[in-house]
Amino acid sequence: MAGSHIALGAAAWFAAAPRLGLPALDPAMLGLAVCGALLPDIDHPKSWMGKRLRPVSTLLGAVFGHRGMTHSLLAVAACIVLMLRQEVPLAISAPLVVGYLSHLAADLVTPGGLRLAWPLRGTYALPICRTGSAFEPLVVAVMLSWAWGSTPARPDLSAGLRATGICRVLGPSLPAICPPGAAAEIPPRAPDAAAAWQQLRQSGEVLLARHMPGGR
Repeated sequence: MAGSHIALGAAAWFAAAPRLGLPALDPAMLGLAVCGALLPDIDHPKSWMGKRLRPVSTLLGAVFGHRGMTHSLLAVAACIVLMLRQEVPLAISAPLVVGYLSHLAADLVTPGGLRLAWPLRGTYALPICRTGSAFEPLVVAVMLSWAWGSTPARPDLSAGLRATGICRVLGPSLPAICPPGAAAEIPPRAPDAAAAWQQLRQSGEVLLARHMPGGR
């Protein structure tokens, strides 16, 4: 469920960011964490991410199947390599990896589990709840509460998601986090420095003209 993965990805970033020395509510980093939380399902053409990345998702689904390579220890190893590469700024790699791993952790607690040893057969699972069941929101709420309690600061989840523009896309799927009207909120525009300088200059010229001989 895209909504659950988004909420858990954001919560995981809120908990991890302060420990990595990064701002939890930076819109760009929060957006990367959410993208990372949706990225593993690129192997499913009907997932939220898969629908937007066709035909890549169709090809991956046909070759590897859902919850295959992108949900395996190979993907975890790729996350570790990304974190260790000094050419990639931590502000980019960290939120992507945190979001990605939050997705794998969430899928691990469903009966479908993960094929961690892909391409070998066999799944590993801690079947706490079934995807799409009525119990899922409770599990998500418990994980959110844990992440919230472990976060040194108390960031505003709604404000952070609105800042990334996620509420505009998935507002109906996250009514508790993106209340009605939140998606329509537009941050105030920064003042136009050039226009302000021009206005100040014109005001100065008027004052100077008034105090010069012959001025009114």
